[in-house]
Amino acid sequence: MADLQDELHATAEAGEVDHLDAGHLDGERAFEPAAPDILDALEDPNALEAPDAFETEGAYEDEREAGLDGDAARAPLARAHALLAAHPVADGYSGLPWALRRLPWYDLELGESTVGTDMPRLRAGHVGALLVSLHLPEGLAGERAVGATLEQLDLVKTVVEAHPESLRMAYSAAQVTDARNCGRIAVLLGPACAAALDDSLGILRALHTLGLRVLTLSGVTWAGEGGLTRFGEEVVREMNRVGVLVDLSGASAATVRRALTISKAPVVCTRSAARALRPHPANLSDDVLVELGDTKGLCLVPLTAEQTGPSVRDVADHLDHVRELAGPECIGLSGTYDSGAAHPQDLPDASGYPRLVAELLRRGWSESDLALLTWGNVQRVLRSADFTGRAARQRREPSTARIAELDG
Repeated sequence: MADLQDELHATAEAGEVDHLDAGHLDGERAFEPAAPDILDALEDPNALEAPDAFETEGAYEDEREAGLDGDAARAPLARAHALLAAHPVADGYSGLPWALRRLPWYDLELGESTVGTDMPRLRAGHVGALLVSLHLPEGLAGERAVGATLEQLDLVKTVVEAHPESLRMAYSAAQVTDARNCGRIAVLLGPACAAALDDSLGILRALHTLGLRVLTLSGVTWAGEGGLTRFGEEVVREMNRVGVLVDLSGASAATVRRALTISKAPVVCTRSAARALRPHPANLSDDVLVELGDTKGLCLVPLTAEQTGPSVRDVADHLDHVRELAGPECIGLSGTYDSGAAHPQDLPDASGYPRLVAELLRRGWSESDLALLTWGNVQRVLRSADFTGRAARQRREPSTARIAELDG
């Protein structure tokens, strides 16, 4: 009952956006209660200076071309820092685990130049939660895929344990909020490859027990170009029952539509932008974006040059488009750092989120919509998955279905 009450209290966060409870902006205490001088920065552009990391060549090029002076040029960025101090970024995809496997030694607390995600850059970017990918290289299947996924999961927990002053494992929306209130970055496990199940619902439940919260439905026979098979549909129902979110990025069109129909919990697309603006296979068509909004799913727009374009303006164009079609409650951010993808030149690593938010402020995004984009919408789908799972477990026993029985 205490956990449920915690989550019910947490639901108020996404709506409490008219009064930004901004925190201190220094690296060590990024999410403490607000100081009055930071709140004043929302109205006084001189009250909050942007960090040196953002005073780069061309950072205020648009404003300078328009004839604005330095203080006016800095105003959106100052507002972005203040807003993110109150409503930090819940980053929907990080490839850090696989990137760290290649390194013989690393120190994420001091900073690690060989990766795009470390503590200084996460703090500079006001990242409050991180979904870490357990995805595998193509070609791994069966027992090898299960083993490699478990190794990645173990690595994530080892990294979090090695950085107790900065990171904390989280398995629910309430624990994400607790981590933030303690000045830590919440780390959630997922998405993982569907191949990690090895066609076994028992393995799905075991992975959930170990902390998995997101699974991508692609790359397996039961979720292929023809859509979900009978076993695939049973996988989705069991994911709903245990509280694992369905990830449809990279899934076939038939799989996407069937999953949207049968899933009782909101689905997510952890790395999908607008196909109308950039025809990438993982991007979503306009009609799917509308349907995603109708079902209260979540499209996490990736900050990659290939999917969204080479500049912060291109990323903002995709965010505008998705918000218009799916609605402000159904859009989030996916850094996709350390995944091997190239990134927009002005968003090279996790420290760049204030620059993106500043661009959206220039475009007229409201503070309430921005708070949903950065933090509130991810919290909503995590809570929905938990509530759906609790209700489903009252009606449905654990499934023992086998692929040979349903698809044989």
